[in-house]
Formats: sequence, C-alpha cells, structure tokens
Amino acid sequence: MFVDLHHRAVVADTHNDLLMAVTARPPRRWASFFRERWLPQLREGGVNVQVLPVFIDDQYRPEGALRQTLRMIECAHTLAEGNPDAVRLCVDGDQIDEALARDKIALVLAMESAPGLDADVELLSTVHRLGVRVASIAHWGRTALADGSGEDATGSRLTAAGVEALREMERLGMIFDVSHLGASGVAHVLELATRPVMATHSSARALRDHHRNLTDDQIRGVAATGGVVCVNFVPSFLSDDPAEHTVDRLADHIEHVARVGGIDHVGLGPDFVREVMSETTPPCCEDFGYGDIDPLAVLPGLDGPRGLPLVTEALAKRGLPEDDIVKIVGGNVLRLFRAELGRPR
Repeated sequence: MFVDLHHRAVVADTHNDLLMAVTARPPRRWASFFRERWLPQLREGGVNVQVLPVFIDDQYRPEGALRQTLRMIECAHTLAEGNPDAVRLCVDGDQIDEALARDKIALVLAMESAPGLDADVELLSTVHRLGVRVASIAHWGRTALADGSGEDATGSRLTAAGVEALREMERLGMIFDVSHLGASGVAHVLELATRPVMATHSSARALRDHHRNLTDDQIRGVAATGGVVCVNFVPSFLSDDPAEHTVDRLADHIEHVARVGGIDHVGLGPDFVREVMSETTPPCCEDFGYGDIDPLAVLPGLDGPRGLPLVTEALAKRGLPEDDIVKIVGGNVLRLFRAELGRPR
C-alpha cells in the first residue's frame, strides 16, 4: 500500500548533487549519462521534482569557480534538452505543473554557496536569467557573503553584500536557502526576510547536536516565513550512534520538524552523495575535509533516489495520515515552488 501512496504523491528531492557526477563526463556524454545512470533511479524512487544544486569543488576555487558554475548550469540545460521526453528544466510553478502533467520530472536549478559570484551580487541577475531559482550563500567555511556553520564560533552575521544578496533574491523570485549557513547568519536572514526561505538539506539539532542541523527556534523561524525545512539523510547528521543510522531515525527527524514547525513546513532533502563522491573523487583520497562526517556513509536501503519509497513506508508504519505523508514527501515543497519560484517581487 505504501508503494502505491508513494507513487501517487508528488515526491520532491531538494538536494541531489548529481550534476557533479554528470559534469565529470565529457560534454557529449552529459545527456546520455544522465539518462543511463540517473534517470532510472529517479523514476524508481518516484521523484517528480528534483532540485539540482550547483556545487563547486575546492579544486575550482577561487579562480575557476565562476567558470565551473557556468559549466554546471550548461550541463543542466544540456541534459534537459537531450531528454525532452523525460525531464524539463523549470523556472516557475507553472512550468513545474506542466511537466508533472506530462509525466516529466521537473528539474529546478540551485546554487550552493555561490562561490563563483563572490561579492558581485549583480551576477544573481545573470544566473537567474540562466534558470537558477534557489541559492545559498555559504558552505562549511567563510564566503564574501556570510560564514558557514563550520565557522559558528565567529558569531558572524551576513556581510553587507550578503544582505544585498538576500534582497536581490527576494526581488528576482529566487528562494533563499539557509542550509549550511552559520547560526548567526540564519538569525540575520530570519530578521530580514520578507519572502519564504527554505532549508534544502538540514536535520533537527534537538535530535543530533551538529552545527549543520537547525535548532527548534530556527525551524520555527523558517516556518514563520512560509518556508520549508527539508530533512537531510546523511547518517552523521541524524545520530552520533552508528546503531541509529536507520530509516527509522530519519523518520524521527522528519516528525520532529513537523511537530516544531508544523506539518506544512517539512520536506525531504536527501543529499545522496556516495555515488557522486565515488564517481568524482580518486580512490586514493580518503580525507574529504568534512570532520566527523563520512560522505560515503548511507542509511540502509537509502544509498540513492530509488530507496525513497522506504521513507513513505516508515512514515506510514508510524500511523501518519496519508494527507500528511503526501505533504512531507513533496506536497509542501510543491506548494512553496508554485507560490514563489520565479515570481518577481
């Protein structure tokens, strides 16, 4: 029964770094590699809306960051144009609805930490023209716009350019993503935001005290803007006890966010990275620079998109109403995207 429910629902994954794996191939292979390697997984997992973050590896920073940003954006357009029967790159809610009506996967471009822009906030208009509709302004460390959660000890808020970036994103109709942002930066965003913000891949700090997770106050703050907190599946963000690296523990985080922020403000931000890392990182390299986080660890059965029905199963077994499950697995994100994506102020 849960499988039927899962495939009847609109399933939205707000963070899958698959563009990193695709762009590691020659450009002539981008469309075909996506179709061979990733499309079957998305279909099996019932994914209807897929957010594609543009994440720039350290090897490209700082000099090559903008060039690699543009290359990954071009990759997204290329794989969409090469698979017009299966996917559509969407810039607003209307296009998402059109894609869903035609049984296509709606792809939404996002930028993670935006290192290619640095402090040149005017370039947000440029990437907006190219289809980017979601963006964060920091990762683990410091950027020209803000500090990431790995720099929480600084107590730093957004820089002047960071504040300008938030305002520009609100003007353009780009959704601001607080995942990875430092605690003081999140507080600053929530003070200033006049449109909904979201966390594309963050879990609950009350259940796992890690700087990458959101506190209850932060969850309530995102919900108060009308936004959505999408729970991260990375095991180390769910528990520091390997015995609790289970789908059931993931369900604990989902239910916690729903209780704290409200059932209309929780979604799924899986952050499937093992396959991406295995295809883009030389086997000689074991130190990924993430401290206590093992990016190759996965929850049993959830090593990629095809395992997503297990989340619906876990929530159904807990007795959650079908309407609530439909909201969690994608309905809330779809509502947010319909209302905000690409809608200028």
